[in-house]
Amino acid sequence: MAQEVEINESQKKDFAWSWVKSSRFLFYIQVFSLVAFLIGGSWALYQHRYKGKPKVTVPESSLYTPKYK
Repeated sequence: MAQEVEINESQKKDFAWSWVKSSRFLFYIQVFSLVAFLIGGSWALYQHRYKGKPKVTVPESSLYTPKYK
């Protein structure tokens, strides 16, 4: 009788035995992973954002209306 009580108590604490606890845990792991992925992706996009139009010098001979000497 004592062994049965001990087995039942350890089964209640076991992760694999209770599908309710395990599915809840896996759900929270998925939510945390998704949020971390979204925050990390947003941060990476923010770090590599377009910072404006650079000032580029274009030779006059390659303009739409080229200027020759």
